[in-house]
Amino acid sequence: MSTRSAMSQGRTLRALIVDAHEGVFPVVDGGWERIAPWRKGLGAVIAFTGHAFLAVDEDVSDEGLRRLAPGGYGGAHAPHVVQSLAGADGWIDSLDAVLVASPPTVLPRALVERLDLESHPRVQLARRLRDDVRVLGFADPGIAALVTVGRGLGGLLELGIETDGRVDAVAMIREASMAGPEGEPMVAAVAPGNARALRTVLAAGFRPIASVQLSQRS
Repeated sequence: MSTRSAMSQGRTLRALIVDAHEGVFPVVDGGWERIAPWRKGLGAVIAFTGHAFLAVDEDVSDEGLRRLAPGGYGGAHAPHVVQSLAGADGWIDSLDAVLVASPPTVLPRALVERLDLESHPRVQLARRLRDDVRVLGFADPGIAALVTVGRGLGGLLELGIETDGRVDAVAMIREASMAGPEGEPMVAAVAPGNARALRTVLAAGFRPIASVQLSQRS
């Protein structure tokens, strides 16, 4: 099993996600690597098939990571690993599947900016974890369904969605995935237990590439 520090190699989560989206995955060797965080104060364990990456701040030593033994065959998501990275009083997110899609080129436009939904819990969570967050929804203020789009995993655009089941969530996701620069893939992180959301994101053209668990120290 190989272990190595990737910080000196300049590998980034953004590049890893884009490569995986294009069909180029990390080596399957059961190993792990450390990479620099893409957002200050936010740590993560990211696992691809047979290889894992730990996005941690520089004050976490390589030796400390080696003691955690975060192997690439599932060991990186062991509870003691993320608990150690977050600290006793830190925040730990759910374990999510990471899915990626290329935005469609042409779609009917139905979504508008919904600044009135800023206090929504989904929006507050997005602003806690991502940068430059936009809130999109329908022009009808009576429809509270929304999509957040912001700079999330690896600095790529990441979306989150909240609906009440009365709207076409697949269409919302597909349109929201067009919110970024042309050619840039869109990311979605979905808890596997949220089967309805996972089926919806898959139906919108997203493909799973990895898993992720975020953490923040207190």
